[in-house]
Amino acid sequence: MSWVRENCVSFLELLCIKVVKTGRVPQHIAFIMDGNRRFAKKNSVDSCAGHYKGFDKLSETLKWCLDLGIPEVTVYAFSIENFKRSKEEVDGLMDLARDKFQRLMDELDQINEWGVRIHVAGRLSLLPEDLRVLVSKAMLATRYNYKLRLNIAYAYTGRDEISRAATHIVDGVKNNELSPQDIDDELVSRTLELGEAELLVRTSGEVRLSDFMLWQVSNTVLYFTDVLWPEFTVYNLLAAIIHFQRNAPPPKAVVDISETKQEFLNKMERQRWQQIEKYVSCP
Repeated sequence: MSWVRENCVSFLELLCIKVVKTGRVPQHIAFIMDGNRRFAKKNSVDSCAGHYKGFDKLSETLKWCLDLGIPEVTVYAFSIENFKRSKEEVDGLMDLARDKFQRLMDELDQINEWGVRIHVAGRLSLLPEDLRVLVSKAMLATRYNYKLRLNIAYAYTGRDEISRAATHIVDGVKNNELSPQDIDDELVSRTLELGEAELLVRTSGEVRLSDFMLWQVSNTVLYFTDVLWPEFTVYNLLAAIIHFQRNAPPPKAVVDISETKQEFLNKMERQRWQQIEKYVSCP
């Protein structure tokens, strides 16, 4: 199964997409892809089969987002808390990630044609070494694509993301790259790995955030649906966007930051890419 699927969109689906696009479309949509295990139980298959089905649904949803012109998508793929699940399920999820990231590398020409940039957010150091190398290769190989940015939160929690951002800022002050007066909510926001989503969708009927993008959702429209993630359809996505159109606050104005803050952020970005390159060259 391709990461970006060449699935055929029916005439009715295409018409609905065009109608929804006449309104405001979120520039960044996040998904908590919940319900894979319940889908597996419902269909009398093991949990790993449910997770595989859920990943296929991600590639399909990504295609719909491309059709809608959404430039950034973030998905919650694996929480740090998920490491507490059974060894069998965790190993299965790691194998799933290996398989899908390897397929991404095999289909790199297609990914680049679609202009999809892959960014994996989270503690990559917690991943098995071979998977960490694959993930890093995927990010490097798609680094200069700009049509759609796909953020995959893996070995991630919101609290951990905030604590890592705080550590970077403290180090910046210690190294005289920042002053205490430079620290404000805009700096914290830009130091985080994930940007603010305009719309967050959670499937399977759960109505909580589960430690996902905790800092970023202060102005985010939340949409909860009972449908299980592997059964998510383009009509569910369009319903979420219509909900967004009815409830969204005005777009946030772009905030200028000082040269000092920008240089600090640029240095962080350079260091991040250096670390990713190191994972690839020195596994």
